Amino acid sequence: MMENERYPGDLAVSADDFANCSWKAVLDQTSREGYSAMWQAFSAAARAAMDEGRKEHGKVLWLLADACSMMLVPTSQNEPFKPIAVFHDRRSVIPDDLSDSDIAFFCMIVDAVDDDWLRARLADLCWLKQKPKVVAHALTAIDAYRTIPLDTETWVRGGRECWERAVSLARMLKAGAGDRLQQLEAAILAAFDAAVRLDGFLGLWLADLLKTNGMARERRTDVAKCLESLARDFDSEGDLHRAREYFSAASDWYRDSADETKAAEMTMSVAEGWVKEAIARTSSTAPSHMVASSFYENAIQTYRTVPRAERAAYRVDERIAELRTHLNDSGEKALYEMGVISTPGVDISELVENARKAVSGKSPVDALKAFANLHRGARVDELRKSALDRMREFPLQSLFAATVMSRDGRVIAKRPAMSLSGELTDSDEIAIRAEMVRDYGILVSIVVQGDIWPALETMLLEHRLREADFVGLARQSPIVPKGREGLFGKALFHGYERDFVSALHLLIPQIEHMVRFHLKQAGAKTTNLDKNGIENENGLSTLMDLPEAKTVLGEDLAFELKTLFCDAFGPNLRNELAHGLIDEDACHSPIAIYAWWFALRLVFNTWWNAACKDDGVVEEEEANG
Repeated sequence: MMENERYPGDLAVSADDFANCSWKAVLDQTSREGYSAMWQAFSAAARAAMDEGRKEHGKVLWLLADACSMMLVPTSQNEPFKPIAVFHDRRSVIPDDLSDSDIAFFCMIVDAVDDDWLRARLADLCWLKQKPKVVAHALTAIDAYRTIPLDTETWVRGGRECWERAVSLARMLKAGAGDRLQQLEAAILAAFDAAVRLDGFLGLWLADLLKTNGMARERRTDVAKCLESLARDFDSEGDLHRAREYFSAASDWYRDSADETKAAEMTMSVAEGWVKEAIARTSSTAPSHMVASSFYENAIQTYRTVPRAERAAYRVDERIAELRTHLNDSGEKALYEMGVISTPGVDISELVENARKAVSGKSPVDALKAFANLHRGARVDELRKSALDRMREFPLQSLFAATVMSRDGRVIAKRPAMSLSGELTDSDEIAIRAEMVRDYGILVSIVVQGDIWPALETMLLEHRLREADFVGLARQSPIVPKGREGLFGKALFHGYERDFVSALHLLIPQIEHMVRFHLKQAGAKTTNLDKNGIENENGLSTLMDLPEAKTVLGEDLAFELKTLFCDAFGPNLRNELAHGLIDEDACHSPIAIYAWWFALRLVFNTWWNAACKDDGVVEEEEANG
């Protein structure tokens, strides 16, 4: 809302208006949940005052609401206050929106404010905006900020930013702050020393505040010991997540105090925390060896960070070998969680071994090339011929119509009966496609269990690829639209980390955009005009039904895109995700893993083929995608 819509632009307010606007009553009636709650309370009171004709009081309350609405970013000295909300055509208030008279008003009333949160905010704005600067305002802000309690609830509701800002201001003023920086350090240390297990992450947060600001340097060992003690408390209570975080912080503090032996011990405790989670996951009422294998992998990677000088004393290499055995065992059992598949002429164990060998012992690029080409992708002609032959050889099942239901019992598709007459009808084509999709699903499961998953496990053991590597790959791939390389790269990296929940939620919308982009480039019309004359972009299902789809993408790629993402006979991932129907388990299903790998194959192979072309090399392999 613009200022002139809230109160007259030339309306002047005074200290008396502030004293009589009932600001204290507004705060007294507010549950103290930080500046956001204060902003909402002052805004409501301001509207009420304006409705009652108390315009001066209304403006005062609006100014207080504006001051409290800003988001504090203590790491920035130049712009410590950001808008709490940003829209395409407007945003909430920032300090530069306040006029000189507004700042002068804050400077006039700040000493009369006895609420620590409000006093700190107004003094900080005065220090930031008044010219010339008045050091007393910065000192007032520091003193008000440091009265805010150092407890868990206050910390998560804005206390952290307040204390960080107090430290930042004290460091900025240097000698001008007197001994305030030392007092802040002493207060944080006292709160840290008093932290107990019931405070949750508070001890960790306080230690991080000290470390970030170079404090407690003379007490680094003491801080490390305290963090270790809390970590062991959490570990004994079975709170493995908090225990790992505290052990990790303790390792950093021990390393800073030059105690490499204790730092290595803490790192190994982090690793063993992952092992405990893996064991707990496999022995729970709903065991998951797939999740357990990722925990074992985390343990192995953590052990690898132990310095070589410390490994022999703690038998680190032997422990890594033991964990690899557990990892392989969980990986094999994870295959059965996806479902036991038996097909004539297919030996899954042989596929697994061949997949591992295909990517093992190679450079990162060659390993990725082998990984992206473990499977050639669907061949529509072969799928169609196989489906038709089987339907004609075993016609009984095809003579009956079939209904496809979702996991929650809804009818989402119907397959008509096959006429099996001389000439195929439109209904027959629907039945044939449904059978092709079914066969494709079986193929995908075999590929994931026999090729993709075991090869991915091997790659994770041998190569530490980063998000930046995948972003760079996407940036150089001609199939990825410009400006989307970051999102594609993040999605591919999440999948490589086996976080398929994040991977799918990032990836699927980008695949839809990719298809739309290339169809537009080819001149296809990708929008529709509704009855009100509003032009809307078509969804992926409609895009894949355009005649240009097969021309631009190729028949095989178009089939996989439609089958994976927007065919009711298939997994329908795009629509399932868009409507919030896909759950966490489904995000780790073979079809979801294949969808991620399918995207990686597209991005890598288009990059590889373009790179080979640029180098004048004729690639022998058929381009995938």
